[in-house]
Amino acid sequence: MSPIDRYGSDVLSGDWRAPRRGRSTPTPAEPDLVVEEVETGWVGAVVRVEKAGGMHVVHLEDRRGRTKAFPLGPGFLVDGAPVTLTAPRAAAGAALAEARRAASRTASGSVAVEGARARVASGSRIYVEGRHDAELVEKVWGDDLRVEGVVVELMDGVDDLAGIIAEFQPGPGRRLGVLVDHLVPGTKEARIVAQAQALPGLAQHVRILGHPYVDVWQSVRPERLGWTQWPVIPRGTSWKHGICAELGWAHSSQADIAQAWKRILGTVRSYADLEPTLLASVEELIDFVTEPGSA
Repeated sequence: MSPIDRYGSDVLSGDWRAPRRGRSTPTPAEPDLVVEEVETGWVGAVVRVEKAGGMHVVHLEDRRGRTKAFPLGPGFLVDGAPVTLTAPRAAAGAALAEARRAASRTASGSVAVEGARARVASGSRIYVEGRHDAELVEKVWGDDLRVEGVVVELMDGVDDLAGIIAEFQPGPGRRLGVLVDHLVPGTKEARIVAQAQALPGLAQHVRILGHPYVDVWQSVRPERLGWTQWPVIPRGTSWKHGICAELGWAHSSQADIAQAWKRILGTVRSYADLEPTLLASVEELIDFVTEPGSA
């Protein structure tokens, strides 16, 4: 019986760039090493390696100065040969040292309180527009909020902000902080906030702050996704769908959008990965609802 030809007679048939099992060489992702990512064809020099969302990511800069991030591991070529990129020893040591330093602080940069238990929820609250806002606040400030006993709740939009505030019934021992998306002059959000702030007796017990971004996704620093700035999505195109298209991610269903946000959120390690405008607003709201004598 003749031997089985596993690969066929044509050595160029199939995807010749895809590394075959057992042929990929482990290679440290040292700075300036030029590699090609086989799925996208992106060619670039290694800029840095870092840990994001529980995995190592390598950033590759192409000849035009554009940078893109890829998961460290198999799926790369060096001089046409398949390799598995590994963290360089220096990077691994630096990552370990950073992890040890980070262990003493929360994701928001606060000093971690050893053995602290979550307090019983206070009467004060922080309201955010939607689920993605809440998940981002939880990831970065969750430890601090649990220590303070502050709960973050969803509003599902701000169209009836005045009614939402009235229903909450703010007062002594019951402060309300509100985080609003896309709060810039001339927008619908700015008009809604102005109407809500005109309600009598709010100043002492309610604080409404916001950020200028179209969506809270945009408050994540673009470098975390390999960009220098967030793309401008044309009018008439759903902003989130447009962003997913720019990233080459699926975006035909709500499940695709949810998965895209999960991937973006996974790149956020701490407050340092967020834009300063969002940081300032959230920190001020937390200070407001936890101010001594407010609970």
